[in-house]
Amino acid sequence: MAAGLVAFCYTLAAGLPAYWVFLGMSAVISGVVLQSLGVVVGQAGMISLCQLSFAAVGAWTTGQLNVWHVPGGLYLWVPLSGLVAVPLGLLIGLPALRLRGVHLAIVTLGFAAAADVLLVTTTFPGSDQGITVGRPVGLESDRQYFLFCCAVFALIAVALSAIRRTRLGASWRALRESERATAAAGTSVPRAKLSAFAVSAFIAGVSGSLLAGQLAMVVTQNFNGVQSMTFYAVAIMVGAHHVEGALIGGALGVLVSELFQRLGIPQQWSNLFFTVGALQALSQKSGMSDALRAGLRSRRRRREVAQSTTVAPLPEQPAATATDVCSSVSAGPDALEVTGLTVRYGPVTAVDEADLIIPTGTVVGLVGPNGAGKSSLVDAVSGFIPGAVGSIRIAGQQVDGLAVHRRARAGLRRTFQQDRVPTGLTVGEYLRFTSRRALTDQDVAEGLAGLVAAKPDDHIAELDVGTRRLLEVAGVLLARPTVAVLDEPAAGLGHTESARLGVWLASVPRRYGSAVLLIEHDLDLVRTACEQVTVLDFGRVIAKGPPDEVFDRPNVLRAYLGEESVA
Repeated sequence: MAAGLVAFCYTLAAGLPAYWVFLGMSAVISGVVLQSLGVVVGQAGMISLCQLSFAAVGAWTTGQLNVWHVPGGLYLWVPLSGLVAVPLGLLIGLPALRLRGVHLAIVTLGFAAAADVLLVTTTFPGSDQGITVGRPVGLESDRQYFLFCCAVFALIAVALSAIRRTRLGASWRALRESERATAAAGTSVPRAKLSAFAVSAFIAGVSGSLLAGQLAMVVTQNFNGVQSMTFYAVAIMVGAHHVEGALIGGALGVLVSELFQRLGIPQQWSNLFFTVGALQALSQKSGMSDALRAGLRSRRRRREVAQSTTVAPLPEQPAATATDVCSSVSAGPDALEVTGLTVRYGPVTAVDEADLIIPTGTVVGLVGPNGAGKSSLVDAVSGFIPGAVGSIRIAGQQVDGLAVHRRARAGLRRTFQQDRVPTGLTVGEYLRFTSRRALTDQDVAEGLAGLVAAKPDDHIAELDVGTRRLLEVAGVLLARPTVAVLDEPAAGLGHTESARLGVWLASVPRRYGSAVLLIEHDLDLVRTACEQVTVLDFGRVIAKGPPDEVFDRPNVLRAYLGEESVA
């Protein structure tokens, strides 16, 4: 594959006329810009309308290094120019720690406008004196420089592909789907956001340096804010987080512009063309490269369908019962101890001095009617409500006051009511990301066996909602936490699958060594899985004990089931 690409680039450099080599150079440099957008927009799901401002910093740095006659030429100046852009990327990333969507778009657009004003009032180094950026030995001709740009593009693509397979790359894609779920998996959301902006700014700075080497002297018009917005639209349209998407986008940008010029159509209309393409991609929730890859995967599945096997969703025979697990409770501090937990939203008290204990090696249910305060209690315990009052201990360690990701690392993992599994990952990538530990292929297979009807290389975007919820449970448990908080894991499952899930959950302490806090409305599942239950009503704990005993109490029948006891 790599050899074929190298041969293709050499063929283009040798066979194309000089004018088309220059256009090819522009397409590759545009592809580098799109790669930078592929990180912050395509993978991390944030908005950046100032990529060409980072590119301008790279071009300015190259011009200054050229004026200073710094040795190494463009071979050294290109990476240095990218590094100079990184601090600005971090600076723009700071508002992203609190802002999202249109608010972040306004901030990045404001930065682009400020950069435009600054570029108008200042000049690029050497432009007043007519000093052009010289190319070093081996890059003098456009054909040589075209190959150099292709090599830089390829190196960035290889580096991003390597990062994509790491936890950092997975954290970017998880961030796109849900910041809450990313934090609950033990990942620092601020660090993930800042790293995405830093890497994106570096690549954009490299593109600016390459442009300076191509044109020899850059001007303000090469980096205006309108072009930044156009690149953003192209990135959405083609799916620039994939290498082929960045290449397609770079080629389209040049070819559409060239076509419009030959037809006498104003270049501004190309912006409309790309905007319409971006809107189409947003409506379909996938860019051109995503659709291409999905089509190829579909063809591959059709070829393999006769040989494929399906993992049984859940075991037919009980692996363990709540009574079996009760006898295996280990000595030591409780897995989770909550004392006097209170959550208030203004004048409303959602949780009122609630106490909750999850002994090590047990499955405990938390039930109650809608509005009883279950979600507020779970959010407070996992750290999403910093204003909550009370004591929270995990295996004896005080964690109240810690950030969400630090509580996760301390041994508290949770799932969510809504589907928050990142669709940009494969099943295996997701399990490795959430586990925060090295998993062998056998570990992944065992985590799926009997629970999730999916294979490690399946793409999460192609799974149904019920399977995703079970996959979320598998990811939490493969981390082997001290306590796993499972919030309505049976949502989307049928009665039979739900019953089997209850049996499977009862075996979790034995399988993984983790205690479980199960929040569920399915009382049959609770009876099957749980040794003890705690009932909430209006934020207060009104009953605790074995399920069969608790569910027959008059106050529970009134509060949870809406029934009166029968004399």
